[in-house]
Amino acid sequence: MVELPPLRNDLLLRAARGEKTERAPVWIMRQAGRYLPEFRALRANHEFFEICRTPELATEITLQPIRRYSGLIDASIIFSDILVIPQAMGMEVLMNPGPSFPDPLNIPADVAKLRQNVDVEKELGYVFKAITQTRIELKGEVPLIGFCGAPWTLFAYMIEGGGSKTFTKAKTWLFKYPKESEALLIQIADVCVDFLVGQVKAGAQLLQVFDSWAGELSPHDFALFSLPTLRHISKGVREKLANQNIPQVPMTLFAKGANYALGELAQDSGYDVLGLDWCIEPSVARRTVNGKVALQGNMDPNVLYGGREAIESAVKRMCKEFQDGINGGVSAWIANLGHGITPGVDPEDVRWYFECIHKYSASKQ
Repeated sequence: MVELPPLRNDLLLRAARGEKTERAPVWIMRQAGRYLPEFRALRANHEFFEICRTPELATEITLQPIRRYSGLIDASIIFSDILVIPQAMGMEVLMNPGPSFPDPLNIPADVAKLRQNVDVEKELGYVFKAITQTRIELKGEVPLIGFCGAPWTLFAYMIEGGGSKTFTKAKTWLFKYPKESEALLIQIADVCVDFLVGQVKAGAQLLQVFDSWAGELSPHDFALFSLPTLRHISKGVREKLANQNIPQVPMTLFAKGANYALGELAQDSGYDVLGLDWCIEPSVARRTVNGKVALQGNMDPNVLYGGREAIESAVKRMCKEFQDGINGGVSAWIANLGHGITPGVDPEDVRWYFECIHKYSASKQ
């Protein structure tokens, strides 16, 4: 077993465990991506999934924002994609430029085309290798986050054949074939469990589950179709880690658009951290979760286009909302955007965002 460097900055992990911290740890979703010129230079010579499947390339891209913002950023997240799970299940996924499935699932009988028993080491071992290599090359500067997509979000992609504005095909399955849909969702969730456990074994120090399309479901349908699979993942990961005598790691759930479910998710979903989009005030979220979980978020990514004055104002307001009523330090909050950073942002404005977080989230302002 490879010996990994000890961690020198544990701010993120302390916050994820609900501990008070001297300032809010900060990272941003999609921080290794198209807004960075160094990413675009590497991407010009390599196909997207080629990078995901090549540990050396995935490691290099994961490290790019850490190098650029060293001392300002408190986490790295492995460069990969949520759609590697449908690929592991036997589906073809292209990126041109957005995700496309040449042969999506059209009727429940099509599920038979999927691999029924996925060997994650065989199908997704390249991610595990990238995680281990990245941990070594980080030299303990910041923790490394592993991740996967949530079953409902992956289910929607697999049936729609890509992104969608209406989700008509995926929702047709839910409403017309509810039992078959539930079975496929659990089938996907089982792969997610094994994939996340493999990431921890490879060196991931925190896990995040992205339910990007959670907000496309009504509260009733979220509770019926998505929430059980999210619980299945958190419970399954914790049980498998315990059975293999592997130390537990914090788990974050980002159910975008499902702010109506925050209270229930905080109560018994099994996650340590809940990510927030920008459509809820931090003060409301804090009252809703009532200290049961840590929170992550939640500035609108488009504020990063507004110039430094707008960024500073938004960060200052966000920090105050997360901190009001907390004495002696930041309690259980991880600063982030309310969704992934978009490609046209100036990297120097991102630096300013990080600097503002450091300034306004510190204790005893």
